[in-house]
Amino acid sequence: MFYPKRQLILTCIAAMLAGCVLHFLYHWWPSPVTALVSPVNESLWEHVKLVFWPYLAAALILNRDRPGGVRPWLLTLSLLCGATLLLGWLYHVTLGGEALWVDLVLYAAVMILGFWLPTRFSGPFHGVRWLLPILAAALLALLIAWFTVHPPEALLFRDLSAVGSWLPLPC
Repeated sequence: MFYPKRQLILTCIAAMLAGCVLHFLYHWWPSPVTALVSPVNESLWEHVKLVFWPYLAAALILNRDRPGGVRPWLLTLSLLCGATLLLGWLYHVTLGGEALWVDLVLYAAVMILGFWLPTRFSGPFHGVRWLLPILAAALLALLIAWFTVHPPEALLFRDLSAVGSWLPLPC
């Protein structure tokens, strides 16, 4: 599919800025509604919301007049959330990183990748297998909601600012 570069760049910047605002939304206005779209703590899992919701909104806006056009974006959305978790785990848990600028660079890189990758797919996007990105995005939204209300005790869901994120590496 073709998207004007200017539209992609502006939407990407808007989505990244929306993610930055979402990072603080729960702190500014704590409520069950804001908890669903904004991180309630500094866990790796909670930061998936900063990618998921702005990217989903951007994908829906970019494809509002394109039937089936949102499917590559939804497929990319699942990949971006996985990349966010993987990069966050590698940086914070494995390497023990705590620099804010690295987090911002990783966030920007993931979001930029998210706006480039769907443009590499070529349509048409029909058939049962293209229902899978829709199901994956819906499942991810349900997991975000569930783990916001009932976070497990795993390291992925712990507030890393409170417990420290570094795990000793075997020598």
